[in-house]
Amino acid sequence: MAKASDLAIDVKGLTKSFDGRVVVRDLSMQVKRGSIYGFLGPNGSGKTTTIRLLCGLLTPDSGEGTCLGYDIRTQAGEIKNHVGYMTQRFSLYQDLSVRENLEFVARIYGLDAPVRSARGMIERLGLQGREEQLAAQLSGGWKQRLALGACTLPSPQLLLLDEPTAGVDPKARREFWNEIHALANEGLTVLVSTHYMDEAERCHEIAYIAYGELLTHGTVEQVVDQSRLVTYNVSGEDLHTLLQQLDGKSGIDMVAPFGASLHVSGRDEKKLEAAIKPYRGDRRFVWTRSEPSLEDVFIELMNRSKDNFQ
Repeated sequence: MAKASDLAIDVKGLTKSFDGRVVVRDLSMQVKRGSIYGFLGPNGSGKTTTIRLLCGLLTPDSGEGTCLGYDIRTQAGEIKNHVGYMTQRFSLYQDLSVRENLEFVARIYGLDAPVRSARGMIERLGLQGREEQLAAQLSGGWKQRLALGACTLPSPQLLLLDEPTAGVDPKARREFWNEIHALANEGLTVLVSTHYMDEAERCHEIAYIAYGELLTHGTVEQVVDQSRLVTYNVSGEDLHTLLQQLDGKSGIDMVAPFGASLHVSGRDEKKLEAAIKPYRGDRRFVWTRSEPSLEDVFIELMNRSKDNFQ
């Protein structure tokens, strides 16, 4: 059990509705200081609303808790002074240069030496040589670096990242995450929503939220173990036909193509074995028991989540 002083976020029973529809239901969570905490879940499942509730940007209908030691209900203004927020959509000024954007942010936050602060951030994020380039002319990866620099320039204690690497190439994503880990190592707490499994695996802990409910949380290893999935990797010919035959069968909770093979999983081992037994003798297929991946768990959780907008 973590001590209160070790926790950046400690909330219990958070619930939030919009227009009579529950978007977050009875959510309790603890996030350690200096950790990277990932949120996964289907589109529209309440990830962004959850993040905003956790840091006082939205007031819950019920529930309580603290963020950075401040009450999320009564001290939201104090929390906001210590939070950086990077959205999926680039939100800086397109007609200002890299340097001008960073200097503007530094002045808005009242930093003592805005020019020096902007220069230091340019050096930290490898933006040298692009100082006078207009933000509108930057590629997606460079815009992402600039946005991260603007968010962290005021030295927040908590950083919120809402699907920050959507549409960014793999190299830029890796460099972005290297910087996020460097910031966390310096004590910054990071909350990030993502759909990328490799990014989720870079987080210290993750939570899966589906349509307002927290279904599982912990380290990646804990989440995979908690799923209790038994998984087979199937290779061979005509896998598409096999997928069609297995999909929806009792005992099979997830069947999905992965490259040149299929992953077939179930939470009840006996029922799974009974379901696949008729196909194990088919010489066209090779069945190999394997460890479930985080993506297997993600798909299985999504398959059994009920959309609260239907």
